[in-house]
Amino acid sequence: MSWQRCAELVERGDLDRFITTYRAAEPAKRVLFPLYAFNLEVARAPWVTQEAHIAEMRLQWWRDALGEIAAGGQVRRHEVVTPLSEVLDADGAALLDKLIAARRWDIYRDTFENEAHFQEYLDATSGHLMWTGVRLLGGGSEEVVRDAAFAIGLAKWFLAVPELEAQGRKPLVDGRAEAVQALAEDARNRLTRARSNRKAIAPAAIPAMMPVWQAGHILRQVIKNPRAVGEGRLVVDGPMARLPGLLRMMSGRW
Repeated sequence: MSWQRCAELVERGDLDRFITTYRAAEPAKRVLFPLYAFNLEVARAPWVTQEAHIAEMRLQWWRDALGEIAAGGQVRRHEVVTPLSEVLDADGAALLDKLIAARRWDIYRDTFENEAHFQEYLDATSGHLMWTGVRLLGGGSEEVVRDAAFAIGLAKWFLAVPELEAQGRKPLVDGRAEAVQALAEDARNRLTRARSNRKAIAPAAIPAMMPVWQAGHILRQVIKNPRAVGEGRLVVDGPMARLPGLLRMMSGRW
């Protein structure tokens, strides 16, 4: 029940965030690895069963754990909850509770109500997570954080589209090529705006921003060929695909 155990879980289940965190100083690791392990478990919960009520119970378990952390009393012992409780405050617990609430969409086959609903989902899942990490590590501009988080959240969502569609979901409000391209362009603009304001993030909080390193490469592909999203042809795993982002990450320039 330590941040090192959380790091092992993240390494197995969320390699990108593990890569961006393992080089950080220990104080950042103590915050980010429990946070990312929590996110991993919550993201998995709706998908490990076909029974909606069981998935709801799994998410509720995590909401109850956050409630205990927020209350400041005794917290259940658990390999993720225990180290998370050592670094998370009441405000952070409240924000992560909203992240879990947003994940209820993953349980069912309902479509997003509209574009605003979809963007709220991305902000709650990607934005709340990144902002919590930044805030706990020293803070910065919430607007900058959420712009960057939207970019990587959408990029990751584009990667998941083929699998979601194969499971009978409708992951995009408007799947037409021109709409997908416009969405990617908006995210790229947000990323550019965020990067132009890097100094608005406290130096100690930079490790929490590093997961955005892949966003630009993915979004550029979508803008060039939006049909690659539905066809599952976005490239992220090859050495050349990772090189620009890795170089950026090693320089500390998220």
